[in-house]
Amino acid sequence: MDSSLETTLGSLTLKRPTVLASGILGISLDVFNRLHDAGAGAVVTKSLSKEPWEGYPNPTIFSVKGGGWINAVGLSNPGAETFAKMIESNDNVPIVVSLVGSVEDDFEYMIKKFENCKVAAYELNLSCPHVAKVGLEVGDDIELVSKIIKKVKSITNSPIVAKVGLGKSDYLATVDAAVSAGVDAITAINTVRAMAIDVETQMPILSNKIGGLSGTPIKPIALRCVYEIASKFDIPIMGCGGISNWEDAVEFILAGSSVVQFGSVMGDHWVETFSEINSGIQKYMERKGYATIGEMIGKAKRQ
Repeated sequence: MDSSLETTLGSLTLKRPTVLASGILGISLDVFNRLHDAGAGAVVTKSLSKEPWEGYPNPTIFSVKGGGWINAVGLSNPGAETFAKMIESNDNVPIVVSLVGSVEDDFEYMIKKFENCKVAAYELNLSCPHVAKVGLEVGDDIELVSKIIKKVKSITNSPIVAKVGLGKSDYLATVDAAVSAGVDAITAINTVRAMAIDVETQMPILSNKIGGLSGTPIKPIALRCVYEIASKFDIPIMGCGGISNWEDAVEFILAGSSVVQFGSVMGDHWVETFSEINSGIQKYMERKGYATIGEMIGKAKRQ
């Protein structure tokens, strides 16, 4: 039995369910092409802002014992206009452009910069845990979430994905606002607010003090969130958070994800990661008798 890895995210069809998460290798069309050739169904760019951002000074990344990372890079990026020029020659890779801003007009401005680019979808970063006035501060404002999504839906036909995280408010309320405003899909979750302290200097290690925890430590949290969203809303989900092998990917699909994102696992063997996870998913499907990804999605909540 030949199982198909093709999956859908609303109106978007991907040949494979594995996608590069935002923030990892997400700033070069050359890298995007290499990842796609290596098996990525799509790639999500680094989050882009209206104007270029320098980000925070070093140190910005800290390795956590037992796996995972805490980072506070500060959303450094070249700005939407510059990045749009960098990918305008793309004709091969499904690119999901990640955008971050404070008000509706920020997102409208940025999306208009990509009018001449081949863009598969836009992912609105409503959940960065370590940059003031964007990210979680936006995602916690339910009224603003609704306004932003309605605005971007009015100016583009490309699918709109809202990336949610764990902020001060109930993240399910943010999902509810996004779904009610017409969002096409949800990405869950972003990194989780965390920090580390150097016991010798007795000071926080990151220059920003607070960062976002990613990788294997947050996988059970992310999986729970995907399961809860899938149980409460009829909306496609991109599961993200701590996925490091095909078993993790299958768990997220069974919980309700149509697509899985990963980033921290990439490490030194990033070219092989996609093919290894894709192969593992397909072998599992064939062993269990699944012909399509769709047959697996949400299976755990249907038991």
